Amino acid sequence: MDLNNRVVIITGGKRIGRVVAQQLADRGADLVLSYRGSKSEAEATVADVQARRRQAIAVAADVSKAADCAALVAAADTAFGRVDVLVNMASVYGTKPFDELTEADFDRDLAINLKSAFLCSQSAIPVMKRTGGGRIVNFADWLARSGRPTYHGFTSYYVAKAGIIALTEALALELASHQILVNAIAPGPILAPPDMDPAEAAAVAKATPVGRWGGELEIAKAVLALIETDFITGETLRVDGGRHLA
Repeated sequence: MDLNNRVVIITGGKRIGRVVAQQLADRGADLVLSYRGSKSEAEATVADVQARRRQAIAVAADVSKAADCAALVAAADTAFGRVDVLVNMASVYGTKPFDELTEADFDRDLAINLKSAFLCSQSAIPVMKRTGGGRIVNFADWLARSGRPTYHGFTSYYVAKAGIIALTEALALELASHQILVNAIAPGPILAPPDMDPAEAAAVAKATPVGRWGGELEIAKAVLALIETDFITGETLRVDGGRHLA
């Protein structure tokens, strides 16, 4: 798919999402950015896109709710008359010991990290079909892609990201005949959390075969590759600097 004059919805468009949006705009796409509690960050990304002479809007949405997902896609369709690409980046990440994990914790992780991708896709697919096809890019995790839970305290997160891989494969099969290709990205050590101890960040880099964190641009490159392909579908691509090999 050529991105020029295409319309892309990104959920969770801050930090890494902001760089993804910038790269898409550089290739001629117009952007629709959802936000829940990060309005200022979404508006900053809108400004980035507009500075690149492309159009963008920010839409408030809790993408764990079907009505909000439908409203997000409707806003994109109203503003631009089409939806060509959906990038499901909305995610929450946190740790909690299994014996302290509550039903509410589990439901929250699955709702934001998994169900949101299903709901947004369900709303966007009819619009993509109307215009002859599209692309959906979901976000898993390198651990789930590798079948390696590895770290204690991430049960619900790991289950949700494993579900993303299954959802990606199932949707790819369902939608291939409509020329809607569905793939996922499984990030590894891309961007250290702001509150991570420098010694811990250095240890992560050392444990990664390439010897460093990847940086936001590596995710943007992967998103672009999975949008531009016309023949890859149902894949989950690890972007982890070889971490799964260590």
